[in-house]
Amino acid sequence: MNTPSTRIAAALVAVALMGTPLRAPAADAVERAPATFVAPKLDPALATRLLALDCTRIGGDDVRTLAQGPTPRIILVHGGVFPVHLVMASFGRFLAGMGYPEGRIRDPGGDWSYSPYMDTKQLAGLVAWQYERDGMRPLLIGHSQGGLYVVKIIKDLAGQTAPSLQVWNPVDWAFENRTTIADPLTGRTRTVIGVSVAYGSAIGAGGLALILPNQWEPLETLRKIPDTIDEFTGYFINNDLIAMSFTGNPLDSRYQATGTATVRNVVLPPTYNHISAPDAEDLARDAQVRAWIDAYVPKPGADTDADADTSALPPAAQQHALYAADVWYSVKKSWCQEAQRLIRRTGTPPPADVGAAPLPPSTAAATAETPAAGTAGRPQVK
Repeated sequence: MNTPSTRIAAALVAVALMGTPLRAPAADAVERAPATFVAPKLDPALATRLLALDCTRIGGDDVRTLAQGPTPRIILVHGGVFPVHLVMASFGRFLAGMGYPEGRIRDPGGDWSYSPYMDTKQLAGLVAWQYERDGMRPLLIGHSQGGLYVVKIIKDLAGQTAPSLQVWNPVDWAFENRTTIADPLTGRTRTVIGVSVAYGSAIGAGGLALILPNQWEPLETLRKIPDTIDEFTGYFINNDLIAMSFTGNPLDSRYQATGTATVRNVVLPPTYNHISAPDAEDLARDAQVRAWIDAYVPKPGADTDADADTSALPPAAQQHALYAADVWYSVKKSWCQEAQRLIRRTGTPPPADVGAAPLPPSTAAATAETPAAGTAGRPQVK
């Protein structure tokens, strides 16, 4: 394959200590009113098809159905060594190639991913900004230092790092001068702290990056996952020297839930490469590989080895397919669940025998439960 990882391999040696480029930050917080959420107006037949999907068994035809309906934002966070952001761009193109709407992955400026040298509180504020507009919780996917950031974002939203968080606006590239949002599903004001994400994952998150000031954290909490996420998967590569994933390393502990989050730990084969594992865009272009990925179902269990048989796939694909397929399965599942929850909660006519799904815990227990400005008279979710 003519892949981004092969094109940048030589450059990595020369620039290993350089950070990825950042946009110039806005100097001050901007004044913005809470967004007015507008529920999607779906054809009842499409709503019926979406509500009938089994979110644990989403095939290629189902993806095409999902793409016609509401779609949550995916927030990609790339690694910290220039220019490995190209590898996460490759993963974004893989997701788009498999059928995820590209406009729901790229940021407002057209970039595929965010930098791990931003403040995590910006990205936590982005989660709230996006949820307020979409009525669906974002999905977070991180690589290397970006994986460490995914975990930090979840902890920021749980209130573990600050008593309050501001909304962060990716269009203005600035914090907004507010710490609350109008919850799109309840019409009530709630704090940014407590907003949750539907799914998150981290691959190769550890190693020497932990000595950087923006990554410092006590060992006892490093891989503890709070309740501000529904499902989280941590990916480890056997004998990954960059992430220091090897037996006996105390920094190489597995991720654990501190409460209700569903947490998986998946160990990838030692043939996988820390830098290039997410370089997956070519997988979606090969019909055989694409079919294998769409049919993939993860092994059950919280701690598993990714050992699905890839021997029939082209050799180059075998270095990426397990990781890509596992993430794609979780993306499809969360996409389906978020779309169904939104349809049920916003009054799109469903079949008569389809009941309403419960709100996510962080929505049902939203803080500062007062009616949001501009929502008087809005039907309230009971």
